[in-house]
Amino acid sequence: MQLSQANTATYMGSPAALWKAIEERDSRADGKFVYGVKSTGIYCRPSCASRRPSRDRVEFFALPEAAERQGFRPCKRCMPRNADVTDRGLRAVSNVCRAIEKQIQGDEADAGDGELKLVTLARGVKMSADQLERAFRRSIGITPRQYADALRMRRLKSQLRKGGNVTTALYDAGFGSSSRLYERAPSQLGMTPRAYGRGGEGMQIHYTIVSSPLGRLLVGATEKGISAVYLGKSDEELESALREEYRRAEICEDAQARGDLRTWVEKIVAHLKGKEPHLDLPTDVQGTAFRRRVWEELRRIPYGTTATYTEVAKRIGKPRAMRAVARACATNPVSVVVPCHRVVRQDGGLAGYRWGLERKQALLEKETASEEE
Repeated sequence: MQLSQANTATYMGSPAALWKAIEERDSRADGKFVYGVKSTGIYCRPSCASRRPSRDRVEFFALPEAAERQGFRPCKRCMPRNADVTDRGLRAVSNVCRAIEKQIQGDEADAGDGELKLVTLARGVKMSADQLERAFRRSIGITPRQYADALRMRRLKSQLRKGGNVTTALYDAGFGSSSRLYERAPSQLGMTPRAYGRGGEGMQIHYTIVSSPLGRLLVGATEKGISAVYLGKSDEELESALREEYRRAEICEDAQARGDLRTWVEKIVAHLKGKEPHLDLPTDVQGTAFRRRVWEELRRIPYGTTATYTEVAKRIGKPRAMRAVARACATNPVSVVVPCHRVVRQDGGLAGYRWGLERKQALLEKETASEEE
């Protein structure tokens, strides 16, 4: 949001005074505002030693976050994000922005155990929720929740441009469900997420679809191991999910399931029938180092037992990463082989499962029954 006359008066003075500070490279104005240069897409401190732009190419912003919301990038020379914000109200908004960024964009391994709430954010800067929301609107032009949503969408775009699949990207960005993402996609992406992130080459995956005790079962694999284990009602649904998961891959149906693929499919079906409790099959999946650690830990959960998200987080040495563990479970492409269905809430209740809570319940009941026989 470009600062209005009222906002410039509130924080430093008139636009003329702001421009004068830029002309004089006044370091006393650092932390009071930043300016963006339309021709370069970069924003700076008032004291930046870079070449001075013409006045008609400059926009003023109360905070770095407001400039970034308009698409400006921080100057690498003056590093405007490192300037100490002088106004108390703006400092509070800036601190809350950083807290939201840390939660949404921070490393998975350091993820916290719950979504930040407005009242919690406000308490951290000694303001009421109403005061914080008004301060956000006045300085950035949006609410804290809208700021968080904008960060999620920015992260989603980045993941999709790198070729990430939509399912993984939406959970990485903090969207709780695909429906929530697709509601916003046309206006904020300009197209569907799948179209936005299309392209690239990847693995060579052969797949087959067979019947199982839990409906139709798709198993996809490379020569190295299993890359996909999906459960669903229809072949079309499963095929679509595979092509979305691995959009850059060369995918080919192998209806006869020859060689290793046939063996792996038979073992998975037998496992679903309770006849082969201990699956030890090779996998070939894509994921961050953190997610691979989570998936490896899930394979250590004994058949017929469960673990909580908190317990899994502690076992991998990241006790505060419960939400990141949940995301790793939600984006697990090889269900059953990597038994994410064995992870439950702290109270023992069933949390979300990519292939439906009914299937998660059925898997756990089958395992418990098999252990008791």
